Amino acid sequence: MDPPFHETYKTLLYKKIKNRENNVPQIPFSFHVTAVVEEVELPVIDVSRLINGAEKEREKCKQDIARASREWGFFQVINHGISMDVLEKMRQEQIRVFREPFDKKSKSEKFSTGSYRWGTPSATCLRQLSWSEAFHVPMTDISDNKDFTTLSSTMEKFASESENLAYTLAEVLAEKSGRKPSFFKENCVRNTCYLRMNRYPPCPKPSEVYGLMPHTDSDFLTILYQDQVGGLQLIKDNRWIAIKPNPRALIINIGDLFQAWSNGMYKSVEHRVMTNPTVERFSTAYFLCPSYDAVIDCSGDCPSYRNFSFREFRQQVQEDVKKLGYKVGLPRFINDIY
Repeated sequence: MDPPFHETYKTLLYKKIKNRENNVPQIPFSFHVTAVVEEVELPVIDVSRLINGAEKEREKCKQDIARASREWGFFQVINHGISMDVLEKMRQEQIRVFREPFDKKSKSEKFSTGSYRWGTPSATCLRQLSWSEAFHVPMTDISDNKDFTTLSSTMEKFASESENLAYTLAEVLAEKSGRKPSFFKENCVRNTCYLRMNRYPPCPKPSEVYGLMPHTDSDFLTILYQDQVGGLQLIKDNRWIAIKPNPRALIINIGDLFQAWSNGMYKSVEHRVMTNPTVERFSTAYFLCPSYDAVIDCSGDCPSYRNFSFREFRQQVQEDVKKLGYKVGLPRFINDIY
């Protein structure tokens, strides 16, 4: 069932040992997996107030969303409009898919070629290896799927409801940053948005390998449904904190594009997933992205970032990962004029 993580681990470990023996300089890296990390609960926002609340309650809800996006870059939403029945079915269906033999799911015909991914193909050392597997599924793969299985119908329901929630939150954040809320309906298209189903198998070396290495998301915002195993951590006030799972909530986080588009008002925060030695973890994420030609123009009189298209951003990220083994992201697009 599992991908060949152990073989990859041994290869990278052997490389590390040989480099040490041959006095090859190591990139400085602090990997304090075993260090004590405080567990906290993210801000929890009842978004039903946006629909059912009086004017004062709606405004308070919008302010709470904007504040959490400025101060945390992450928050949780409850009463979000996606039923627990849909969420539980989504979890059951993805468990069933991941339970298939590795050879079968790696060549799965359920999704387009290349949808199944595991580990980190570009990893050159242990710190770059992610002990996880995923199905990266474009929204068009879901909506165009004529194979009406329980999986496809469940994914379509989850994706459509996540899409509606994403637009609602994005429009609130646009309004509170003084930008045009209609930008998202005009520029975000289904063929660039996607779902990602994740599985993090038990890892025998939790002090040496990440479930998902530290990164920021290359989108506007992400909606995450996770189980109660835990393992998600983020940077807050220059230190790593662990996110306490909330069975009633979905996690929302700001992506790189929103940070640039808001001129740094909203924060795309570095986050990671830690491995667990005994328990596997599952999650499903929806990513709100613009068309490849959409221009991300930084707002304000003194823009922190130069204008760039989503296509240019993606290409730069891919080049950096191929060349360096990791994503650089927004620092590549800082506006040198100011």
